[in-house]
Amino acid sequence: MNITKANGKAEYALIDNLKKRAGETDEKITQIVTNIINAVKEQGDEAVREFTVRFDGAVPKKTIIEKDELQQYLDMVDEDFKSAVINAKNNIYDFHSRQAQQSWMTTQENGVIMGQRVRGLKRVGIYVPGGTAAYPSSVLMNAIPAKIAGVEEIIMVTPPGKDGSPNPDIMAAAAVAGVDRVFLVGGAQAVAALAYGTEKIPKVDKIVGPGNIFVATAKKLLYGVVDIDMVAGPSEILIVADKTAKPAFLAADLMSQAEHDKLASSILLTTSSDIAKSTAREIEKQIKHLARQEIIEASLNDFGEIIVCEDLEQAIKFANELAPEHLEMCVEEPLKYIGKIDNAGSVFLGNFSPEPLGDYYAGPNHVLPTSGTARFFSPLSVDSFIKKSSFIYYTEAELRKAKDDIVKLADTEGLTAHANSIKVRFE
Repeated sequence: MNITKANGKAEYALIDNLKKRAGETDEKITQIVTNIINAVKEQGDEAVREFTVRFDGAVPKKTIIEKDELQQYLDMVDEDFKSAVINAKNNIYDFHSRQAQQSWMTTQENGVIMGQRVRGLKRVGIYVPGGTAAYPSSVLMNAIPAKIAGVEEIIMVTPPGKDGSPNPDIMAAAAVAGVDRVFLVGGAQAVAALAYGTEKIPKVDKIVGPGNIFVATAKKLLYGVVDIDMVAGPSEILIVADKTAKPAFLAADLMSQAEHDKLASSILLTTSSDIAKSTAREIEKQIKHLARQEIIEASLNDFGEIIVCEDLEQAIKFANELAPEHLEMCVEEPLKYIGKIDNAGSVFLGNFSPEPLGDYYAGPNHVLPTSGTARFFSPLSVDSFIKKSSFIYYTEAELRKAKDDIVKLADTEGLTAHANSIKVRFE
């Protein structure tokens, strides 16, 4: 990895380079996905079958797995895996259950009643990649907050394997997370089917979950027809380290994100030149033993950097500007910096809180804002699966007291019918 010294310019040039990764979707891909969406909207299941054959080779004999059938997959998977999934589920549930909001109502002495009703969405769709990019952890992270929010039905779509059968690890995770139905279909056609509904696949209110560029583009184009979680960019990690950090840990954590994608970004900010050099050597040492070495090397070469900062204040200022998806604070007293980190999807404190802890197990959600959007977006949460409506009750006497103010505001805006709606009640 390249090592540079922060000078107020070099490090910010890096941000400009990273922004290039999140450019506009290729016009050809947008057109392909648009055609798929329109076909599914008009032809329903017939179009879904046609695209499945075209892109996946064949339609599986069994395309729907009901909730009671999911339980059988728990007996097909490795016992240690099943135990790990259950333990992770418990942690994720415990963390997200604290996010649940309650409806409320206030009654004033003058008889006015106001409040807010909170309830879960009726039906949510979860997209889960299949094949080599199978992520059971994503099933847990997307389904569990939805269950806590009170979503009535969770529909999952996932492409089958080449033999037409589902990935048993994903199915086991779906059983543990409480998914209601699974449809063995993937790609943009699955997203479109969830958005518009077909004879077999029900229409949902929101679509969440990761996917390839075709899936991501479909979600983006269908936003407004349904809600989506977010338009996710390449994965990223920023590590802030002082002289007490362990270079072996830093190198391992940087590469844990770099292996996701050649476009992934891994950046180390450190106050120590020795730590910078030792970390670079550790990367060269450890990478030889990693399965996705080619991807890691491409990611680190194009979008990785080690930057030596004057002090931690300079590093944290840069971190807030970058607004990374994952931020590790590998410093002597990490807890003292929580209040200074304003822009980050998820923050990992100390040398023994590596990013994969959050990806799989600790409890906070791993669906996080990327590409600097942590400045204004939040992680997936229970809030992502609820809707709110307010209610108002006024007595005649209280409306009479307020009528002149309301009429004045309406007239000022030129909305005379609004003003009349108030005045007519007191003529």
